[in-house]
Amino acid sequence: MDEVNKQEPRWISGVEPPKELLTATGTQILEIECREQPARLRDLIQKYSRDAVIRTELKKFRALAARKGSVLFIGMGASFCSSISGSIFLQSHGRVSFSVDAGEWLHYASSSWGEVALSVLLTTSGESAELVELFREKGDKTLGLICNNPVSTCWKLAENKLPILAGPEYGNATKTYTNATAAAIILASEMIDRPWEEEAEQTADTFAASLDPIFVIRGDLEQFCRGAANIEVIGRGAAYGGAIMSALCIREMSGHRAAAHTGAGFKHGPNLDVDESHVAIIFALGRAAELGVKLAQECNRRGGKVVLVSTQDHQATDILFPVKIDAVPEPWEGITSLLVAQALTLGMVERTGCRLPPRFQYGVMEQ
Repeated sequence: MDEVNKQEPRWISGVEPPKELLTATGTQILEIECREQPARLRDLIQKYSRDAVIRTELKKFRALAARKGSVLFIGMGASFCSSISGSIFLQSHGRVSFSVDAGEWLHYASSSWGEVALSVLLTTSGESAELVELFREKGDKTLGLICNNPVSTCWKLAENKLPILAGPEYGNATKTYTNATAAAIILASEMIDRPWEEEAEQTADTFAASLDPIFVIRGDLEQFCRGAANIEVIGRGAAYGGAIMSALCIREMSGHRAAAHTGAGFKHGPNLDVDESHVAIIFALGRAAELGVKLAQECNRRGGKVVLVSTQDHQATDILFPVKIDAVPEPWEGITSLLVAQALTLGMVERTGCRLPPRFQYGVMEQ
């Protein structure tokens, strides 16, 4: 009877992990998965460009999005962050689109769902209770799915679905954020019938070329930020998604307080309490890059330290740590912006220990 009632392991993505990973530390898992990102990203770009099944799904999504109404991207945590590049891209090309939190939408916004042309749900696990419930309550609403788990409940319930293709992930959302963001951008590009392959390849090249140089300076980044009362991460446009994900990475893995803000949101609020105890990571990327540089200068004038991520050269000082990264087309900076926070987090957990142990099986998914 005990053998009958014994539940099979719910491995992440339905795949049993290699035995050597089962004994790895959280710090080791973080670096392994960060370094897998470029290859996983290239694989997704290739498959979304050439795979017949995926190409057919993209055409279906394009037809569904052509109807009257807005396009929503719905997710939680890292999946919500991943969606921002997609909605920002549609907005910048004249299509009404928003990224919304799945829990908030489920409990407060379902009465307005009829005004939406297409809702795209993003979930790494495909088992999150809120996302599953949205599928079960959809009625006649048109839903699509971007998911990393092809054996999940959401995957089984979805009629229109796209894979994240990041492989199993056992630590912080590294590969899944990168690939889900790319999938959202590609989907948005397909919806407005805009070529994306060349820009995607350029981004993949930049991302791969930037990872090692940025990870090499992780010790310097950690030392620069050491002793901060809190770390605030600031971005605009697609880089705001990178800012939220950056703060999540720092908090989940190290336990250090970190929060994300838009540039305008920070300037008209938290900027007022900047002092010597403060560190800001500012993404001066994309069309509003100069506003990021201006904000960095203002933080420095108030005595705060700034890690300034930009495509330009800036002079380092005791309170300014510049990190130069090659430019990528909008909105692909939602991917490249994350590397600095990943490197900083790795430097922090190498020094103080990793707060988040590896997770190899799904636990109970509940609201």
